[in-house]
Amino acid sequence: MNSEELASVLEMDGEERYDYFLSEVLEEREIWILVNSESRFLSIVSEDDGVAHLPVWPSSEFAVEYAKGADGLTPKSISLPDFFKKWVPGLSKDGLQVGVFPGADKTLWITEADELKKDLQDELSSF
Repeated sequence: MNSEELASVLEMDGEERYDYFLSEVLEEREIWILVNSESRFLSIVSEDDGVAHLPVWPSSEFAVEYAKGADGLTPKSISLPDFFKKWVPGLSKDGLQVGVFPGADKTLWITEADELKKDLQDELSSF
């Protein structure tokens, strides 16, 4: 993906990026997160409402772009089956939501992990 394509996708609004995320994840069968040097995943707590979420991306390029300027964050892939079996229950148990694909405008689609799993499964059934 060249930098123009990357910028064009990042300029989409939150709903368009959510749809893009679903289609790309189903194509590649993986979700990307950022981890630090101790392999701890990045989670963000909103200053407005205190909601904690795990930001996720459809490819490593987008995660790398987001992490620019942040020391020690690297992209890590999670297979779709692992996300469904391990991450969704863990995120739900910990009360963490999922921030799907932050964009250039810093907006993102925040959803429950179970809801994202359902949306991905719905898309998989029609894939």
